[in-house]
Amino acid sequence: MDDIDWVAFASIPVFTGVVGWLINWTGLIMLFNPIRFYGFRIPGLRELATLLPRKLQEIPGIMEGRVGWQGIVPARAAKMGSIASDKAISKLGTPAEFYQQLEPDQIAGHIVAMFEPQIPEVVDGVMQREQPELWNNLPPRVKVAVYERVTQQLPSIVKGITDQIGVHIDQLLDPKLMVIDHFERNPDLVVRIFRDIGKKELRLMVNVGFIFGFLLGIPVAFIDHTLHQWYLLPVLGVFVGWVTNLLGMQLIFEPVEPRKIGPFTLHGLFLRRQPEVAEVYAGIIADDVVTLENIGNTLMDGPRGDRTRAMLATAMRPAIDRAAGPARSAARLAVGGRQFDSIRDSFADEAVDRTITPFRDPAFSKRQSDKIRRLFASRTAELPYQDFVEMLRSAIKEDEWMLYAHGAVMGLAGGFLHLAIFGVSGG
Repeated sequence: MDDIDWVAFASIPVFTGVVGWLINWTGLIMLFNPIRFYGFRIPGLRELATLLPRKLQEIPGIMEGRVGWQGIVPARAAKMGSIASDKAISKLGTPAEFYQQLEPDQIAGHIVAMFEPQIPEVVDGVMQREQPELWNNLPPRVKVAVYERVTQQLPSIVKGITDQIGVHIDQLLDPKLMVIDHFERNPDLVVRIFRDIGKKELRLMVNVGFIFGFLLGIPVAFIDHTLHQWYLLPVLGVFVGWVTNLLGMQLIFEPVEPRKIGPFTLHGLFLRRQPEVAEVYAGIIADDVVTLENIGNTLMDGPRGDRTRAMLATAMRPAIDRAAGPARSAARLAVGGRQFDSIRDSFADEAVDRTITPFRDPAFSKRQSDKIRRLFASRTAELPYQDFVEMLRSAIKEDEWMLYAHGAVMGLAGGFLHLAIFGVSGG
């Protein structure tokens, strides 16, 4: 090695180290940004995309005939929701358990408190629609008596509704669809889950990019000096770039189960923090996903919303009959059985909307989330390692090749840059 250019030789590991750091740093940018797709449409690409290999079809935008980029994580938000539900949320509890944790009695009390001041308005609205002449001719004291009677019966009516929701919640609410829909509409939430849960590991991944790149650059320097070929650094740069990203992912997620080798225990860095991560994950899920507000929206506006409304209206009718009390028979006689039933049904439909509205109260929903958070935290901490790691990694596992390919391209560019600055080693 007498003729060695020590500056060029020593610069190779430094170059590969810096490139390794840049690979992992820009890889995280690719992983999370942008939240929404940015790019442009190319005529004919959509048809051509169907002929491409499946891996290339996975690139964000390709199957829609667009060229551009969307962060891998937000692009897979729906998939993340599906996996989160299958691997974690569905194992953390049933819809009935979630609902009980939200304390139906407190929900009922909140509904009563919000609904009670609206009773005169609701009763007036229904009666003006169904029997305006009769209602307008009633003395004010009779109307007040009707308001008071409905107000007295309101707690039992509302409790009946919250009880009915609890009894039928498994048929009315599909947590998986709720989670997938929420993640798909809020890809930034999926990014926050990854960033908050894996904050330490992601920061470490960037830093070890330099270490792995530097270490891999040492044999590259010897090979380059020995063989003196111009193409070696770009080609070996591809290898270094690919492997640097691969090792970073392996360090975080592998091995899934602790593996003892002498005095050392090998275990994925992310998995070692399962109890700590469980608290962070539970907080996000309880505050933003499995909330009273989202449950209310799904119950009323989700794919089973019509069934919810029909069930609640049916449960309301006997409660309204009870609210009418002794005056029920006289009222049926005065307006006719069919018209009385129409009034009752109209009031039931109106009451369903009014009683579900408090479910959508963000402030009340947040107050009810503490128990959900505790339930999720304890059960997430108890998940088997395999389920725990799949909860986060499975959503991007099929797309990791894009990160590795990105590393390979940057490694290639780094090799050409070194060649441009220092030339062929030994030349």
